[in-house]
Amino acid sequence: MTTLARLCAADAGLLLATPYNVISLNDDAAQQEGIAWWEQLTASGGEGMVVKPFQFVGRGRRGLIQPAIKCPGREYLQIIYGPEYTAPEHLERLRARDLSTKRSLALREFALGLEAFHRFVEREPLRRVPSASSECSL
Repeated sequence: MTTLARLCAADAGLLLATPYNVISLNDDAAQQEGIAWWEQLTASGGEGMVVKPFQFVGRGRRGLIQPAIKCPGREYLQIIYGPEYTAPEHLERLRARDLSTKRSLALREFALGLEAFHRFVEREPLRRVPSASSECSL
């Protein structure tokens, strides 16, 4: 992120650096600072934030972990789910959703992108770069 911010600074009229924070999940104070940052961001009209693991390719007990989680703010959620989404019956329905399909899709798309990038760097012919309908492995 620091490197990208330096690249963006080279032409601020063309590129815009994304504000970010690195938060230790083992530090309660850091977590509270992250929450406060998100609250301030969304209260001032920001759509929200995306949480990613520190390592580009995160792995857990069961293999790859989801590459990112979108944490939208209230205004954005009102656009998506309607102005009454905070009513208890709506929140209960939203919390009960099974997100395993979305999580699985995110992991497959991430793996596909990594595979395509690897093949590109290795200068493989374009026909060897995977498409969304092909399988890939990590």
